[in-house]
Amino acid sequence: MGSELKTKVAAGVAWNIAEKTGSMLLQMAVSIIVARQLMPEDFGVMAILTFFTSIALVLVDSGFSQTLIRKKSIADRDLTSVFFFNLAMSVLLYLLFTAIAPAVAAFYDLGVISKIAPVLFLLLPVNALCSIQNTIFVRQFRFGLLSKATLASSLVGGAAAIVMALSGCGVWSLVGQRLATAAAKSIILWICSDWRPSARISTAPVRRMAPFSLRLLATDIIASVYNNIAQMCIGKVYTPDTLGYFNQAQKFKDLPVTSTMQSIQSVTYPALSKIGGEREKFAESYRLVLTTVAFMMFPLMAGLAAVADDMFMLLLGEKWMPTVPYLRILCITGLFIPLTSISANILKVASDGRIIVRLEIIKKVIMTVVLVVTLMINVEAVAWGLAAMAAVDFIATFIASMRYTSLTALRMVRSLLPVTAVTALMYVVVMLTGEAAGDTFSAWVRMSIKIAAGIAVYISAAFIFRLESAREVRSIAKRLFLKR
Repeated sequence: MGSELKTKVAAGVAWNIAEKTGSMLLQMAVSIIVARQLMPEDFGVMAILTFFTSIALVLVDSGFSQTLIRKKSIADRDLTSVFFFNLAMSVLLYLLFTAIAPAVAAFYDLGVISKIAPVLFLLLPVNALCSIQNTIFVRQFRFGLLSKATLASSLVGGAAAIVMALSGCGVWSLVGQRLATAAAKSIILWICSDWRPSARISTAPVRRMAPFSLRLLATDIIASVYNNIAQMCIGKVYTPDTLGYFNQAQKFKDLPVTSTMQSIQSVTYPALSKIGGEREKFAESYRLVLTTVAFMMFPLMAGLAAVADDMFMLLLGEKWMPTVPYLRILCITGLFIPLTSISANILKVASDGRIIVRLEIIKKVIMTVVLVVTLMINVEAVAWGLAAMAAVDFIATFIASMRYTSLTALRMVRSLLPVTAVTALMYVVVMLTGEAAGDTFSAWVRMSIKIAAGIAVYISAAFIFRLESAREVRSIAKRLFLKR
């Protein structure tokens, strides 16, 4: 990357990670307080509805936000057309999903779903109101502003959830959290943005962008369905509280994974779009992003798996301990998901979108077979199936990306192998430390010792073996510090 663009990307990633870390810690604190007040089946009910909201939110956007980010230049009528398209879609989908809610409630034999759905699905028009403002700020690399808006809205939603949970509102606490967060973010982005939709509405810009946008929509829909389908099936085949345990494991795994993935993806997608025509620079930037993300995510997920038992006992209590085995397995998926997201960005930047759709269909057919087989065994088998598919997903997406970049598989493996080896060393040390501590110390002390040992081993090994990714992270941090 050019020095100016590299600085922008570094600053963007830093702001995003700072915001996501803050949001992650906030969400974790909120989750702990709320989970202590609610029952596992409450989270199971919310997991079922989250399947529908995830699909609906993808349909509302229909891939147009990413198309606008990709375009070299955009006109006001492009923004206005997409804004009103999103708003119209959100209203139509709100009516549709509210109408089918009673059937979903009957299918799962959970009457509360039909009561919650009309309120929760208000997320659709609320999110549609600020999608263009968000897109504009991403194009402008104004990630500091977006980070502050996200953190502030998370505070509002978290406060609402805690107050409602402590007041005995049950599952409505989770509904209130999501609505309050979305509404606060929309208000903040409208206040911060100078853009307003014009009165002149034209369908021509939407028609021009539709071919590429709809290909992205197809892949996003497939991904959204399959990111949540396991929970939907568990909710039907097993009990709501089992789904609640599995959902809580997914949430704790997703806190660092989603935070990092969104941070990297939202910054690297517009950055890679700017250098897509420079083949060698494009490949090297791709490789550096992969290794840097691995350097951050691998120890985080391995560490989370290593301290899961002590963490759940301390933070959530005995009633949530059945979550631990699921979390440890799902942490494996956290190693691959961010890397897959980066490889998918390469396809979005360099391809016409057709290969993305074909690839998603093939991967999801395989995942369907894996899911059907593992569901017949038990929920732990489902978790292992998801972990295996996460690895397959990354390998397939990377191989597809090789068509558009000079980065070879051997070069990628050689770049990731040192980080993998150091992470494995750290994990073994942390587990042995825990075994050595045994019941001699309290859970708080034991977990603190394990975390300290993991950090010390990982950082020391990274610099002893002179990991390239460690030097890159240090370089980025130094550049940002000097810029300040």
